[in-house]
Order: sequence, then C-alpha cells, then structure tokens
Amino acid sequence: MFKGQPKGLYALALANTGERFGYYTMLAIFILFIQAKFGFSAAVAGQVYAIFLAAVYFMPLFGGILADKIGFGKCVTAGIAVMFIGYLCLAIPTPADFTGKAMMFGSLALISIGTGLFKGNLQVMVGNLYDDPKYSDKRDSAFSLFYMAINIGAMFAPTAATAITNWFLGKAGLVYDPNVPALAHQFLDNNISPENLDRLTGIAASMQPGTGLADFSSSYLERLSSAYNLGFGVACISLILSMAIYFGCKSWFSTSAGQTGKEAEKATAGTASELSPKQTKSRITALFFVFAVVIFFWMAFHQNGSTLTYFARDYTQSHISGWPRLGFNIGILALIAISVYTLFATFQSETRKGKTISGIITLVLWAGAFLIYKNMASEIHILPQEFQQFNPFFVVALTPVSMAIFSALAKKRKEPSAPKKIGMGMFVAACGFLIMTLSSVGLMSPKELDGTVSPTLVAPYYLMSTYLVLTFAELLLSPMGISFVSKVAPPKYKGMMMGFWFAATAAGNYLSSIPSILWNKVPLWTVWALLMTLCVIAAIVMFSMIRKLEAATSN
Repeated sequence: MFKGQPKGLYALALANTGERFGYYTMLAIFILFIQAKFGFSAAVAGQVYAIFLAAVYFMPLFGGILADKIGFGKCVTAGIAVMFIGYLCLAIPTPADFTGKAMMFGSLALISIGTGLFKGNLQVMVGNLYDDPKYSDKRDSAFSLFYMAINIGAMFAPTAATAITNWFLGKAGLVYDPNVPALAHQFLDNNISPENLDRLTGIAASMQPGTGLADFSSSYLERLSSAYNLGFGVACISLILSMAIYFGCKSWFSTSAGQTGKEAEKATAGTASELSPKQTKSRITALFFVFAVVIFFWMAFHQNGSTLTYFARDYTQSHISGWPRLGFNIGILALIAISVYTLFATFQSETRKGKTISGIITLVLWAGAFLIYKNMASEIHILPQEFQQFNPFFVVALTPVSMAIFSALAKKRKEPSAPKKIGMGMFVAACGFLIMTLSSVGLMSPKELDGTVSPTLVAPYYLMSTYLVLTFAELLLSPMGISFVSKVAPPKYKGMMMGFWFAATAAGNYLSSIPSILWNKVPLWTVWALLMTLCVIAAIVMFSMIRKLEAATSN
C-alpha cells in the first residue's frame, strides 16, 4: 500500500490534510452559521452554500490554466496565502447587518480564489510524480492514499467545530438547541406563532430563567454566531501547519512543483507517449463526457452540508444510546481507522517480526477503543454537524479495503476501468438515497414544521448508514476520477483538464441547491427520491458509453 511510493506524495498529502481540516471545519457549521446569524431560510441558505461550493470547485479551472503558464508550485503558494486571508476575515465577529453580509461574502470570495489556485494544482503535482516510469504503475493507489489523507483532516473537523460551539455557549450558561435559532429569529421579526412562542418561552426558562425573550433571543444568536466564528478561526491555524509542511518538504517534489504545462509537453516530445492531434481530441472528448456525468454525483453527494444537515437537525434524534454512540466519539473513530491499517500490515508485512508488531498494535488500538467506549455515558447528546464526520471516517477506514480489492482484481486482470468504476459509483449513490427515501416516508414535510423540529424523530442509524453507502460511491468515483484525469489529460493541458474536473464538481455543487429550494415545497421523501433517480439515470448513461470511453483512452 505505502511501499514504493515517492516521498513527495506524503509531503503533498499532509499539506492537503491540514488545508482540508480547516475547510471542512468551516463547512460543517457554515449553513448553521448563516441561518443563525442572518435568519436565512432553508432555500436561501442552500443557495448561498451551493454558490460557495460551486465557486470553490470552479476556480481551479482558472488556477489550472494559470499554472500551465507559470508553474504549479507558484499557484499553490499564492493559493495558501489568499485562503488564509479569507478564513481570517470570516473568523472576525461582525454585526448581522449589511456590513456583516459583505464581510462574509468577501471572505467566501477569497477562500474560493485561494482554493482555485491551491487544490487542483496540488493534485496535478501529485500526478506529475507518477509520470516517472519508476512509479507509473502506482498512480491509482497513490491517489487513493492522497484522497485518504484529505479525509483524515475532514474526519476531525466536525468534532473541532462541535467542541468550540459547546465550550463557547457553555461559558454563557447556554446549550445548543436546534430549535432556538429559527424561533429566536421569528420572535425578533414579530412573526412567531402562539405555539412557537410557548416553545421559545419554555426553552428560555430552562436555560436563563428570568431573562426576557428579546434579550434571550438576541444573546443566544450572538453567542452561537460567535462560536461559529471561532470555528472558522481553526482554518487559519490549520493553514499555517499546511504551509510549514509544504515549504519544509519542498525538496521532495521540487521538480513537480516547478513544471508548467508546456514543459510537460516538451518532456514527451519525440517519445512514444507523444500524442497526435487526433489522440488529443479523442482524450479531451472522453474527459468531457466523464465531467458531464459526474456533475450529478456531486449534486447528490454534497447534500451533506445542506439537506442532510437539515435532516440531522430537524428529523433525527439528538440523543443516542447503545453501541452506535461509539460513532460520535472521535477518539474511538481514530483508533478504529488506524487499526484498519495495522491489521492490513499484519497480513502484508514481509517478515514475521513485522506481522507480530502490527498484530500487537492492532490489539492495543482495539483495547483502547473499547476502554473509551466503556467509559462513555450511557446516553450522549449529539449536534447536527457531528454526522458529517462519518463520511471522512469511512473514507479513511475503507481506503485500504478498496485498494486491496482492486489490487486483487488487477492481478487477475479483472479490475474495472475508471469509467466503469464511475458508473458503479453512481448506482451505489442511488442506494444511499434509497435509504433516505424509506426513512422519510410518513414524516411531516419541512413546510408543515415551520422551522421547528419534527415531533417524530428517526434513529441516527439512517443517516449513519446513508453516509456509509455514499462513501462506497465516493471511493469508486472521486479518487479514480482524479487519477483518470491525471493519466488521460494531454500533457500541455494537464492543469486545464484538472480544472475542468473541478468545474464539473462546481456545476454539481451549484445544482445541490435544488433540493434546498424544494425543501419547504414538497413532501420530504420526494427530495431524496429525486436525487436517487438522477444517480440511476447518470449511471445508465455512463455504462452506455463505456466502450467508446475505453477506446478513446487506450490510445
């Protein structure tokens, strides 16, 4: 798994881990932040969230075009600096007025631009390491490891956001209640119903007895928004760590960093890998078809920060007991994830000593996880954003499993091609939203709830299992897609083609706002049924073009 990889992979992966930790800490609470601070409706918040995600993933197109001209390393360095300024501005508390909105949108613009310079070009640099024939057969496994490193950062992000939120609210004698932001805004805007007024009165009396509703509402919204600001500040710290890793280990990937698209083209000139104009056109056409299909995956997948978070807040039990509560302790999840790798090392080590040491470490990790679990409270309170840690945890834990499966298939010459994996991923994603559809049948619609929590709450298992299935889909599609682009893209257009991969992601991210727009207009189950149907259609289209895609990319 790790054997034979160039050192540059680990440096670039760790630099990206720090950046992604900050980004996903911000993303875990972003939609909750803008609803709490500005009182945005689900539709408006979903639009802001989708536009931001679209910008984050569309800007790498311009970053890639620029990098093809001036070099990938220069763009990555500039991207880190611009992102840092953006996160710093977002971390500064502001009034909930025009100035506050302008500051927020300006910060989001800087983060988008910085990510555009950083994200795609860092991944091109990883791919450039594997243009060396010595490492070329390890390209797919390298991107799986790189993708795993991204998700290590993402796995810890919701826990960091939750800890900061609870600590900051606790200092004021408050606790997080998903009902309060919407009810407080309704009260302050003088459009609260008598039923919701009674509910808000009861909550205020339990947290701050004797405090007037106006003071309680204003204070709660201000404290919660400030807690989220602190969460955004975490991104600044993580970027500093990313910069330290990137510049401290730059000698490991200096050749890859300094290369431009034209230099990559010259490197293949006069060799067997040089492409004819016809081959270049065929490859670009194949890539654009794949880009078009994956739009619908990202539209469905990136519901984690919007409608799936709404579902976690409004329709899912906020307390959990029994063994599933171990999933809401990041320490247990980290030990389990590490143990997967040590368990594989137990079987894959070439010496008996290595097998023994790995086996002992695995047992120690399991014992540590069990001790933490035994000392947990019998019932724990969970916040909506904590569900977002399951996807990155599953990515980290399941990456060696998927690599082992595909490695075994490759040895038998039965490994599916990248286009087939993408098609399979779309079908699997549809299964994830089938779970959500079934879990939502019979529940009140968001419109009927009027901004409050459903009286009928489902068990957290539904969301947990949905994230598991969506992770299987992601592992089939995302790292393989990135590897596919880095392998198939004509050398002089590498940065641009990687940028178009992210532009396709951006289009899907913007379309992810459609379920938010429908959220208060249709029965709940139809939101998930729509996403399921789109994934199935995209998978069918993908498989109908498999032969043409494989023919185009084999030249």
